[in-house]
Amino acid sequence: MKHTCRLLSLVALLTVLSQSAWGQPVAKPFGSLREQAALQQDWLKKRLDTFLPNLMRKHGVDMWVIPMREYVEDPVFKAVTSPETFAARRRTIYVFFDKCAASGAAVTPACVERIALGGTSQGGIFEARRSTKPAAGDVGRGQQAELWGDEQWQSLKGVVDERNPRVIGINRSTVFAFSDGLSSGELQGMSTALGEKWTSRFRNAEALPLELIASRLPEEEAFFEKMNALVWSLTEEMFSSKTIRAGETRTSDLVWWWRQRVNDLGLDTWFQPSISVQRQGNTEAEIGTDPVIQPGDVLHCDVGITVARLNTDTQHNAYVLRAGESDAPEGLRRALTNSNTLQDIVVSEIRPGRTGNEILAASRARMKAQTIDGTVYSHPVGLHGHGAGPLIGLWDYQDGVPGRGDARVIPSMWYSIELQSTTPVPEWGGQRVRMAQEEDVIIDAAGKVRWALRRQEKLFLVGR
Repeated sequence: MKHTCRLLSLVALLTVLSQSAWGQPVAKPFGSLREQAALQQDWLKKRLDTFLPNLMRKHGVDMWVIPMREYVEDPVFKAVTSPETFAARRRTIYVFFDKCAASGAAVTPACVERIALGGTSQGGIFEARRSTKPAAGDVGRGQQAELWGDEQWQSLKGVVDERNPRVIGINRSTVFAFSDGLSSGELQGMSTALGEKWTSRFRNAEALPLELIASRLPEEEAFFEKMNALVWSLTEEMFSSKTIRAGETRTSDLVWWWRQRVNDLGLDTWFQPSISVQRQGNTEAEIGTDPVIQPGDVLHCDVGITVARLNTDTQHNAYVLRAGESDAPEGLRRALTNSNTLQDIVVSEIRPGRTGNEILAASRARMKAQTIDGTVYSHPVGLHGHGAGPLIGLWDYQDGVPGRGDARVIPSMWYSIELQSTTPVPEWGGQRVRMAQEEDVIIDAAGKVRWALRRQEKLFLVGR
């Protein structure tokens, strides 16, 4: 009952957001860019206050140093900067220091100093330090010069000397791209400036950036539900007779319909959408790469949207009705049910503390016990479409993913439950039909897993 009420309220809200007082579509269903930025700034402060202190203490890092140059930003950049910041400023060195760690005092937001050597304060989030030298030129504001070159590295050394950290976390990893943002040039410059005393205390931060990037607030969860509601609305519109004319519309028409529709709403997408067709009696090669959609086709989409630095990832399926049909054949409906069963299995196996490989192995064992022919390749989602955290399989690695599958699920993160099952369809002469599905889920602070909105249990019907 609670789920139904929440779903109805989201649908009602989406309806209000998508129409003006005159009944015409509103171009910005998530508000203006300014309104979105205000939300993002609030989330930024809360995330750094809520998650960062505990993560630094959890992973035994009392100082975390993240240097980066303009256009060679560390993957953690989007997790620690304001929405008005699009790139590092010349060079920006972000320093986080847990000043309570040495005494063993309880960790609080006040324990962690946040210093930006170069760049801005990010709306007051960091203590921004500038050069002590006057600017050589004057652009009319009389400001001091920015930190530059060796002066910047020496400023970092001063910060480190003053604080005497036991462990200096750096973003270097051979396993996780999200933890490997320290470029070779920045490592060289930092190492030269700090010397052996401090470089001997370097430790690969590894899980620290991975988990900070993955961590999401309850306020972001509510926003994510609205994003998924919009995705559902758009996929239902795309897979309908409003958009598709059987015998005329090509799959590429739907790809560009999605791109244009999302753009018209003032939103973005993080990957090129795809539309595929399965057809009775035809192989994939026979159907071709850009077929005209015909009655009797099974359609599949892989789509996403990006709003306020957050991303969705969704795959839905549809059936194009033949003349005289009011529903898809029972065999196709059963194929989708098999995929739903596999979704239930995977979701029930996800819980904080388990590795992606453990979840994959348990899910596949249960899948085989239920004689489902399927593949599991689920991944985190959030600040990145293929997000930070443990992989639950890859489509071509079903026995586990070394390294990336060994990370552990944490509370307050999101997943895209991506998988497929393949089922013989009697009405198609036993032809095997693939039902690939992808729906986003939220793991809340208590570790409970729920669909961000809902999952597809009935094929969309084109031509009804």
